[in-house]
Amino acid sequence: MNNSTHNRIKLRNGASVPRIGQGTWNMGEDKASRSEEIASLRLGVELGMNLIDTAEMYGEGRSEELVGEAIRDIRDDVFLVSKVYPHNAGKDRLICSCEGSLKRLGTDHLDLYLLHWRGNIPLEETVEGMEELVAGGKIKRWGVSNLDTEDMRELLSIPGGENCAVNQVLYHLGSRGIEHELLAWGRSHHIPVMAYSPLAQAGSLRKGLTENGTVRQIAAEHGVTPLQILLAWSIREGDVIAIPKAASRRHVEENAAAGRIRLSDEELHLLDEAFPQPAWRVPLDMI
Repeated sequence: MNNSTHNRIKLRNGASVPRIGQGTWNMGEDKASRSEEIASLRLGVELGMNLIDTAEMYGEGRSEELVGEAIRDIRDDVFLVSKVYPHNAGKDRLICSCEGSLKRLGTDHLDLYLLHWRGNIPLEETVEGMEELVAGGKIKRWGVSNLDTEDMRELLSIPGGENCAVNQVLYHLGSRGIEHELLAWGRSHHIPVMAYSPLAQAGSLRKGLTENGTVRQIAAEHGVTPLQILLAWSIREGDVIAIPKAASRRHVEENAAAGRIRLSDEELHLLDEAFPQPAWRVPLDMI
C-alpha cells in the first residue's frame, strides 16, 4: 500500500484518509505483547496506514494509552480516531470523556471523534457537544458508529448533524446487510462507511469464511492469503475505509499489501455467489 490518490478517501471537509487503517480493539491489554503491538502500529503508519482507530471502551483506556505511546514522536503523521461511550455522550460528560482520551493518547486533539453506538442520550445533545469540541479545537471533526439508516436520517435532521464525517459499522464479506440500504444512503449524503472487523475477526464471525473454496481459490490465484482477499473485497469500490486490527508486524505487512489487490469482475461475481448480499433488509449487524 502507498499514499497514492487511489488508496485514499476524502472526507466531506477535505481531509484525506487511507482506505486501509489500523484498528486496536483488544490491544494494550497484554504486557507481553506490548512492544510488538507498538512496533506494528508504527510500521503500519510507515506503510501508509496512518489512520489509527481506538476507543475509551477498549481495555477501559488501555488501548488509547498504547496508541499514545506508539505515536508519541509521529503524532503529526497520524489521523487519530477515538470513540466515546454512549453513556458519556451527553454534553458535559462528552467533553470530560474527550479530555480523558486526549490525556491517555498524549495529544491535544483528535482528528475524528465518534459516538460508539447510540444510547439513551438524545442525539441533539451529542451533536451539540461534538460541535463544541470542534469549536474548542479538541477534535477536528466527529462521526458516529453502529447507526442504521433510520438513526442516520434522524441525525441529519438535527442542526449540525450534517457535519457527521463517517459512520463506522461492522462490514465484511460474511456480513453484507449494509449493502441493502445504509451503504447507498451514506454515499448519497457523502458520509463514507468505516468498516470495523473487515476480516471478520480472522473469519471467526462467519463460519467457513476463510475456509470457503472460492475465497481460497481466488487467494491462491493472487498468491495471497484468504484474509487478504477479504480485506481487498471490503475496499473494492473505493469509498469504504477498512480498519483491520493487526497485532504483529507480519499481519501489518499483509494488510498493507491487500491494498494493492485488484479483484476482477469475475472474481467479485464468484464471491457474490458464495456470500450473497441479503435479498431483504436485515437489522444492523454489531459486535
